[in-house]
Amino acid sequence: MVYLMTGLKCLVGVVFLLALCGKTVVRGGFGGFERSLRELRVVPRAYLRPVAVLVVAGEAGVVLALAVPGRATAVVGFGLATALLLVFTTGIARGLRRGSRTPCRCFGASTTPLGPHHLLRNLLLAVLAVLGATTTVVAAPDGHPAGALVAAAAGLVLGALAATLDELLALFQPMTPQRR
Repeated sequence: MVYLMTGLKCLVGVVFLLALCGKTVVRGGFGGFERSLRELRVVPRAYLRPVAVLVVAGEAGVVLALAVPGRATAVVGFGLATALLLVFTTGIARGLRRGSRTPCRCFGASTTPLGPHHLLRNLLLAVLAVLGATTTVVAAPDGHPAGALVAAAAGLVLGALAATLDELLALFQPMTPQRR
């Protein structure tokens, strides 16, 4: 169980770290995220900036809580991640129901419109965060360092794959011929 906990901390942590970096480090990332919230039409205009700031603060909180050693902070990090993912999923679902086709700015610049695969990704990540909190509470305190390293590497790779879902799906879509 300690290896599962380690892998899930890395998986969820890297997803939120990449989302945070996409909004704060990438040029125009925060503004693009704020515009996508406006186009999604789930947040009143007067609250766009505060909500965008809260999202970034929440993502930073998840990253910090999962990076700090200790079971209590890990449970808090997984709990915050679950809450944020459920809020994101609800917002995306409401936007899709209203016909919004705004690009997903979850991880910075993107031209891929929000779709059902974003809902599925977020729900799966929420389930993994709940599993992470559960395993953190019940996991044995020690494990072999090599096992922890393998679990961490697997979590990092799977987290990076989850964060690049749009690009991975684009690889498998049929190419359309260019018009001349």
